[in-house]
Amino acid sequence: MLKKILLGLVVVIGGLAAFIATRPDATHVERSTTIAAAPDVIFGYVDDFHRWADWSPWDKLDPDQKKTFEGPASGVGAMTAWEGNDKVGKGRMTILDSKPGAFVKIKLEFIEPWAQTNETTFTLSPDGSGTRVVWASDFNNGFVGKAFGLFMDMDAMIGADFETGLANMKKAAEGGAPAAMPVPAPPPVAMPVPVPTPAAMPDAAAPTAEADVGAAQP
Repeated sequence: MLKKILLGLVVVIGGLAAFIATRPDATHVERSTTIAAAPDVIFGYVDDFHRWADWSPWDKLDPDQKKTFEGPASGVGAMTAWEGNDKVGKGRMTILDSKPGAFVKIKLEFIEPWAQTNETTFTLSPDGSGTRVVWASDFNNGFVGKAFGLFMDMDAMIGADFETGLANMKKAAEGGAPAAMPVPAPPPVAMPVPVPTPAAMPDAAAPTAEADVGAAQP
């Protein structure tokens, strides 16, 4: 009896594994929005990892996560790595291609909780007086990824993060920081005008030395 149960489990597991293996090898997730700002403005938020904190949907999941930056400040070769709680895990991103005001391609590497490498792109194009932003990512599905996809809708789950990120970017780009108000210069301090002191005048009532001498002559 036990052998039959074990044999049945082997058959079920084998069949499930075979079914998982037939799942797609890649998943494409894409979301877009239009932002009332010039392409160059939007490009600055994407091409510089230091500015992702202004809009990234994952930064707020763990405000205490450790982040490091390497390479150039922006553009091809710029890299950032992060390590945080179980919501953000551990990984790094590297900019592979960058066309000012138009396109950024990023290599996205997850290290924990599981290892996976993806490619993410941001495509910018003029849309009226604003910019259309398309955020897309292609995920390579290994066996674990395929199995995970049986129970979770990857497009809905990751797409929700993309939608949040684009909404944050729209708010940051359209709101902007208010210009600093000029500080008025203080009025000039009135300097006191010195009043000249009149020279001491001789006392007419007081006799002079010569007058005293003359008075003493007989």
